[in-house]
Amino acid sequence: MSEKYHNNFLDYTLSNKYLLVKLKVMRYTLKQFQEQYPDDDACLEAVFQDRFKNMKCCPGCGVVDAKFYRVKKRQCYACEWCSYQLFPLANTIFRKTEVPLTLWFYAIYEFSVSKNGVSAKELERKLGVSYKTAWRMAKQIRLLMGVEVGQLTGDVEVDETYIGGKHSQRYERSKKQTVFGMVERDGFVKAKHVRSSGARVLLPEIADGIKAGTQIYSDEWPAYKTLARRDYSHTTVNHSQLEYVRGTAYTNTIEGFWSQLKRSLDGTYHAVSPKYLQFYLAEFVFRYNFRAITVGPVLLEMALKPVGLTP
Repeated sequence: MSEKYHNNFLDYTLSNKYLLVKLKVMRYTLKQFQEQYPDDDACLEAVFQDRFKNMKCCPGCGVVDAKFYRVKKRQCYACEWCSYQLFPLANTIFRKTEVPLTLWFYAIYEFSVSKNGVSAKELERKLGVSYKTAWRMAKQIRLLMGVEVGQLTGDVEVDETYIGGKHSQRYERSKKQTVFGMVERDGFVKAKHVRSSGARVLLPEIADGIKAGTQIYSDEWPAYKTLARRDYSHTTVNHSQLEYVRGTAYTNTIEGFWSQLKRSLDGTYHAVSPKYLQFYLAEFVFRYNFRAITVGPVLLEMALKPVGLTP
């Protein structure tokens, strides 16, 4: 997965648990996007201004407040005094790309306005690029969505689910992939592709992702039996007895997230390789955590900054 991404906006919002829910929902339309990024020059200028707006002096000659001018036919800027060159796209998801920046930015916009995800085949059709190029672009955009949140607090629901594959009669083990999720009511969600649904796997994930002393709700899966002895308040509902709500005890929030996730994976992507499942989980976790604000400007601003890249 990508390295943790941090900027002032995300640090502020993610440190205030319920800020995203309280923010006013605003639209970011295609017209606004096209006015802000009409051509490749505007896109490159946006990356340059975002990355180097706080630079006090030229790294080459040391002149304070030196101006940098765009180099013709190259994606870089040069100092007016020593011609030292800055490459805004270095260490971003656009690094060494031959695809026009307008197509990159439009692909990011498509991800931001889509509720159910954007497949590589859809990008291939809309952008007029090869499938290989579209797949790589989609993967790099999902890298931006790998935003880590802190430990969950308040009322937290936990649950495990299984994605993809089929139960085979020829093999003892299922080919389905295990996914573990934790969600705050009216808050953030975490989802992770894990190797199994046993206590040895899930309990460390709970200890790492949920603050001690938190109220946890779950079903009666055996892996959760010892939570009450691990500094947590634990309440269960018995799904096997058709019990789904008992006062404040329910797991409907996490079940709703699983429902949206599975419908999207099945309807948009159809099948997801276990190797890349975590990237797709990060995509839908990002959509859920930023559900109360306009994702477009946030995702585009994240794309302007350096990020940990995978080969």
